[in-house]
Amino acid sequence: MSDIRFDDQVVIVTGAGGGLGRCHALEFARRGAKVVVNDLGGAMDGAGGSSAAADAVVAEIKAAGGEAISDGASVTDDKGVANLAARTMDTWGRIDVLVANAGILRDKSFAKMEIADFSAVLDVHVMGTMKPIKAMWEIMRNQNYGRIVVTTSSSGLYGNFGQANYGAAKLGLVGLMNTLKIEGGKNDIRVNAISPVAATRMTDNIMPPEMLAKFAPEHVTPGVVYLASKEAPTGAILTAGAGVFALAQIVETEGAFVGEGASAEAVRDAWSTITNPAGAEAYQGGGGQTQKFLRKSSS
Repeated sequence: MSDIRFDDQVVIVTGAGGGLGRCHALEFARRGAKVVVNDLGGAMDGAGGSSAAADAVVAEIKAAGGEAISDGASVTDDKGVANLAARTMDTWGRIDVLVANAGILRDKSFAKMEIADFSAVLDVHVMGTMKPIKAMWEIMRNQNYGRIVVTTSSSGLYGNFGQANYGAAKLGLVGLMNTLKIEGGKNDIRVNAISPVAATRMTDNIMPPEMLAKFAPEHVTPGVVYLASKEAPTGAILTAGAGVFALAQIVETEGAFVGEGASAEAVRDAWSTITNPAGAEAYQGGGGQTQKFLRKSSS
């Protein structure tokens, strides 16, 4: 099979000044893409800002013979995001791929977490993913082509102590993906999620040195590149770390019909049947669940 290439395509990567985003941007450029390196340049908690990190990645790309521009907009700023889309269109006339990678951390146990810590993380991860997608959605629809990769996390899929805010935001992006994959289908806009485990400044204080080396961000990027390619799937949650890739799915058991006037005791007594994993299914849309309810209640 031929190599995956992005010649004549324009790729925007948010949060691309370091870590995972930088690796993504460099690899897209190596494969022929024109790359917009977006990064606010703030601290891990979202404070501050500087264009130095994004400019440095652009310099790396240009030194290797690629094309790139930097952008310092915050993904939560409406005008900044609109300008990001407009500048890209003015420069190259199209937007083929958006990798929504930008994020912050404000880890605390839920008991100690302030409402502001929750709001800030949801704002950057959820709204800061939705706003760039919204700004580029009509562009991709008019092109009848687009690839969007959102960044979820095992903290959202499975939970992690001290990350109630981060986990809620990251699972919210799966919900966003699940609807956009349906709405974008007729215009060949494919939407997928990457769930990475990688050594970045967000994990420097969490992982021991030997794990940091094993979980280099470069090991995640191949999955992102595939999810952004012409032959990409849609609606996939690809987990990635240390060179390992797997598919995460939300599945629902076949369940049990216990009666339309069922009591709580009836649910309790049928629990082993309700939770039996045999025949569990990953629905492609919410209607699949409704159809099952109708089928089982009518049989």
